[in-house]
Amino acid sequence: MTDFATKGKILITCAKAMPQWLALELKELGFPVTRELEAAVETTGSLADCMLLNISLRTAHRVLFLVREFPAANADAIYRHVSATHWEDYVPSDGYICINSAVSNETINDPRFATLKCKDAIVDRIRSVHGRRPDSGSEQTDTVVFLYWHDTDAKIYLDTSGEPLSRRGYRKIPLRAPMQETLAAGVVLATGWNGDGNLINPMCGSGTIAIEAALIAQKRLPGLLRTNFGFEHILGFDPGAWKKLRTNSREKRKSDINGRIIATDIDPNAVEASKKNAKTAGVDTLIEFAVCDYTATEIPDGGGAVILNPEYGERLAENEDLTKFYFGIGDFFKQKCQGYRGYVFTGNLELAKRIGLRSSRRIPFFNSRIECRLLEFELYSGSKRQKFNKGTETGPGEEKSQ
Repeated sequence: MTDFATKGKILITCAKAMPQWLALELKELGFPVTRELEAAVETTGSLADCMLLNISLRTAHRVLFLVREFPAANADAIYRHVSATHWEDYVPSDGYICINSAVSNETINDPRFATLKCKDAIVDRIRSVHGRRPDSGSEQTDTVVFLYWHDTDAKIYLDTSGEPLSRRGYRKIPLRAPMQETLAAGVVLATGWNGDGNLINPMCGSGTIAIEAALIAQKRLPGLLRTNFGFEHILGFDPGAWKKLRTNSREKRKSDINGRIIATDIDPNAVEASKKNAKTAGVDTLIEFAVCDYTATEIPDGGGAVILNPEYGERLAENEDLTKFYFGIGDFFKQKCQGYRGYVFTGNLELAKRIGLRSSRRIPFFNSRIECRLLEFELYSGSKRQKFNKGTETGPGEEKSQ
């Protein structure tokens, strides 16, 4: 049976360009950042620590606990090394196991073959010890194992998350092309808004940015919304310790916030979906929803952040209407949002130029495979300064204004 207190290497995956924000989250939780990769951050800790990481991290996709690393020239080497691991200490013989993989090896034409060899090695090992083997398949609701194999470098992990952490469990009614929860959290974190001052989210869609902002402001851990994680299906898991961790985490959340969160959309169906998603997340009382054009959104006194996530096309010539729309965003910022910081999340920098304002920061993000920027615009009048905490004047990963 696995000792959940034993320390080891932990790989936490995320979207490209997100490691800078994930690393900040880890440091705030007191975990060391041993390495930042293109789409992951490495740290150290135990399987018990993985429970805390899974419920705490807002920008992470998966929390992977390293079981074994080894050289592997071919699939036979994968089978040999994986089957030499004591899987009977991790996986129930009467359980269910899912194998995911990232494979790039010249001897493998189809990564599914490597996944199959890994699965066979695990179940054969367990059957040799217990005389029976766990079922296997693609469902990520029980024990999940991840195989990384690049050239001859192979690593095998326990996926303590199971399903991706972006699946918080509150978005019951997604709309067309919704922003992923982890991306929305990263955007809010990049603005530095933490509940002091107002957060205004016109064109809110399914409400993901506003909901993630409310969770951040309330210091409510996003994983508390989930009912199942991969670590719960690893031998040695202590339900009592897990219950205590969840209870302690709930007690630390704030009951209210110092500013207002306002989310609007011109589509009544979007606003209705946002309300239902916010209620499922338990933050509906913190968010004020309204049906209106973005230009009619209430901008209260007190300052804060205005975050827009407008549509963006691939070619400017195909988006004459969007060109006018982006021009209107600039007018909206100048005429209604003085005393705030304005933010536009977009994957089309040509369209962004039509806003007509000089950005003070251009922060890289990826929305799936689309390279995007979060553009920040200082909208102060004279020497008036923002009241909420922006964080550092030059945040990590940002580009100079152009």
